[in-house]
Order: sequence, then C-alpha cells, then structure tokens
Amino acid sequence: MYKIRQIKYSFHSVLHPVYKIENRKRVIVRHIGSAWNEQERLDLLSLASDFIEKSTKQLYLFDNKQSNNILYLNQTEFIGVYYTFLYEFISKLIIAVGFDKIKNRLLLDLVILRMVEPSSKLRSISLLDEYFGIKHRRQSYYQSAPQWLSLKAKTEAIALAFAHKYYSFNFDLLFYDVTTLYFESFEEDKLRKNGFSKDNKFQQPQILVALMVSKEGFPIAYEVFAGNTFEGHTIVPVVKDFISKNKVKELTVVADAAMISTENTRALKENGINYIVGARLGNLPNELITAIDSNLPREDGKSIRLQTDNGYLICSYSTVRYRKDKYEMERQIERAKYIITHPSQNKKLKFTKSNKENIELNQKLIDKTQKILGIKGYYTNLEESMVDNKTIIEHYHELYKIEQAFRISKSDLQTRPIFHYKEEPIKLHLLICFMALVVSKHIELQTRHSIRKFIHECKKITDARLKNQITDKEIRIRANLTPTAIEFLKNLNC
Repeated sequence: MYKIRQIKYSFHSVLHPVYKIENRKRVIVRHIGSAWNEQERLDLLSLASDFIEKSTKQLYLFDNKQSNNILYLNQTEFIGVYYTFLYEFISKLIIAVGFDKIKNRLLLDLVILRMVEPSSKLRSISLLDEYFGIKHRRQSYYQSAPQWLSLKAKTEAIALAFAHKYYSFNFDLLFYDVTTLYFESFEEDKLRKNGFSKDNKFQQPQILVALMVSKEGFPIAYEVFAGNTFEGHTIVPVVKDFISKNKVKELTVVADAAMISTENTRALKENGINYIVGARLGNLPNELITAIDSNLPREDGKSIRLQTDNGYLICSYSTVRYRKDKYEMERQIERAKYIITHPSQNKKLKFTKSNKENIELNQKLIDKTQKILGIKGYYTNLEESMVDNKTIIEHYHELYKIEQAFRISKSDLQTRPIFHYKEEPIKLHLLICFMALVVSKHIELQTRHSIRKFIHECKKITDARLKNQITDKEIRIRANLTPTAIEFLKNLNC
C-alpha cells in the first residue's frame, strides 16, 4: 500500500513524497513536490492521492476531482493543441441546418474536414484525429461509403427545407448554372469525358456539374453530367426534375446566355416554366439589331421590350457598359489591324475576315458591334403586366451569386481537381462537397465573411493539451474567445 508522507524540510517548505513499506523500510516511490504555503500543501496532497489511485487502484472513501485542476509547470508536458472549438461550432451549424438527421458521424466529420482543410478521404480521417482527437477506422469508411450515395435526395431535401425556413425560399426564383470539374488523368470513361472546359483543361477528362441556388446564393440542389454534355441541354431536364420532386406549381428560372436556344425556350414554355436568361446580342440578325439601335434611348436606366422567337427581348443601356464595350472593341480592332499588316503572324481574330488569300478588316461586323455598345439583353416569357423590365434586369443581375457559390466550391472547398477514377467515389466526393457548401454559404451569408476567414478566426481558439506527469492525465485548457469569434457566435445564433 502506498502512503503519503509530509516532511518539514525547512521553516517554510514541506516535502510530499509517496512511499511504501518494503522489508520494514520506507521506500520512496515518487516525489510529488514541495509546498510553501497551506494551499500548495493541500494541492500536493490531492495530486499525491491521485497518483496513488492511478498507480495502485486504491479506492478512497471520497472522490478526488480537485487534482484535475492542479498543474505544476515543472511537472507538466505540452503535447499539442486541438481545434475543438472549431469542430463544436461547425457541428452546431450542421445540426442547425438539419444534416444531423442523416445520422452518420463519419460522413458529417468528413464534411467538417472538407471545410477546415480539404484533402483526400483517407487523409481526412487522419486529420480528424490530429486536429480534433476524433478517431475513425479506415475500414469503416470503405464499408459505409458506398451506402452514402443514396443520401443525395435526403441532403437536398434538408437543404431545401432549411432555405425555406431560414431564407424564405418559396420557389419563386431559382438560379441555375453549370461548371466543369477536371480530373488529374487523361483517360476517359462513361462519366469522365473531354469537353468544353471552363478551367482551360481541354486535354483532360471532366464532368459537368449543375447547381441550383436561391436568390441569396444558398445551394439547394445539384446534378452531375458526363463531361462532354452541352450545358444548354441540361437546364430543361434538371429544372423539370426539381419541379416534379418538390411539386412546384409556378417557378421562374434565371440562367446565363449559354442556356438559351429556341428548343429550350419552347420546352420551358411547354412545361409551364418561366425563365429569365441572358441574350447574346452579337448573334442577333441585323434587322433586330437595327430595331434595338433605333428604339432604345442611350440613357442610363432606359429599356425596351421586343417580341422574338425566344420570348420577349429586353434591352437596357448603361454608360459604364458602353465605355467598357468601346474599349474592348477598339483594342480588338487594333489587334486585327496589326495582324493584317503582319501577314506572317496569320491569326483569325474577331474583326478580321478572309478574302481569298488575304486577311482584311470586317467592317460590317464593326458597324454591327457599334450599334450595340453599352447594351445588354435579356430573354423572358414573363408579361410586362406581371413583371416589369427593371425587375427582370435586377433578377438577372443576382445571377452572380451562383458564381460566388462555385467560387467557394472550387477554391475554398477544393472540389477540383478530382483524383477519383470511378463513378461512385466521384459522386460521393460531390455529395460531401455539396453538404460542405451548404454550411459554408450559410456561414458567409450570416457573418459577411468568407469561409476561409471564419476557419482562420476559429482556429485561434485552441485547446492546449497538457500532460500532468504526476498523474499521467491529459488536461485541456481553452484559449479565450476573440472578439471576432464572439461576433460569429452571435451572428450564427450559437
């Protein structure tokens, strides 16, 4: 049996060794320390009792919890830090969004790591232990991951319900756009195909991802297509499927000019889907451009509405856009003139045309372009009595928010490039990224800071891991909250 002895070393100090009796002699097992006052004496007695309990499993009549709060620097080892505050904060947000209903801790932890430090799935499992002290077996990932693909519909339903409750999404406006994600590979398959790349990776296979967001830019649904799919062929089936799943009665989809075609506008009208899409005025026939040039006043805020095969064409003028368009046109004309005077550098540019073996300036195209300087066009099927031109234009200009969502996804969450090579892991990767995007966008909307800023600030609140060498117990001490972290907690109601 171990015992504690108090030895008065001097008038002011008392030693506290732990000893045992062997062969009728006291054998010191551990020196706990020296006390210089009554409080230190009580603390050392508490630590000594804890050491005896840990070493011999001796039971005491009363529990001793006080030793957990007693540290002596010369008996303490710093073993690292955890970012537990960050983990707890994001976990609360996941619960607030409703993703906890999925009831899969490993999947949710991978979502958190995608926000904190994007990496491969197996490295993420390692980082969960390193950053938060949370352990998962790799085998658990291999066993359960294939089952997660069936959760896509549920995660979208949760995101949609949260958007409806928190951001008042009521299906009146749906913003739609697509992007491409390339692979670190040069081999194609059924899903990964070479196609028009928005990342200028034309030699590498890719996939096409369609994203739907609310007017605030909050993501509510996504879809995946083969990399060689023409983006204009995606909007009708995706929006139709969205309407069918959610039993939407009336909806207006907002998309960029790449989505417009006579076939698409006809299909949208047939399915009762209202639309607001960008118009490429440069592709319009001369008669229509002449009508725009003749009828649209060159004043800021002025607009006209013309009937076309693709619906109403709304055109508005801006002096800022005029200066930008004029500068771009003049620069392109100068480049065209340079190519004409230097035939050795034979390139086909916008304002050049071939005349037998010679290249000359395309004056007709220049004249046509001058007529639409400063003018932006929009197609819609909405009657002016229902929605006026100004509102149509304002809705379209909110389309930039979906670009922000893609920016978060590609840059902060590092959705691209993709290193997976089979269809199931690719779709699982996108599921995790979508869930991380939902939480990240909510953070950005409420804090008015980027997700990177949020992560950086929350990482400042560390839990120092200290090992009490007397008791061999780990003690954690959390840093004080910064003013920014307190503001985040307030803005996110956590």
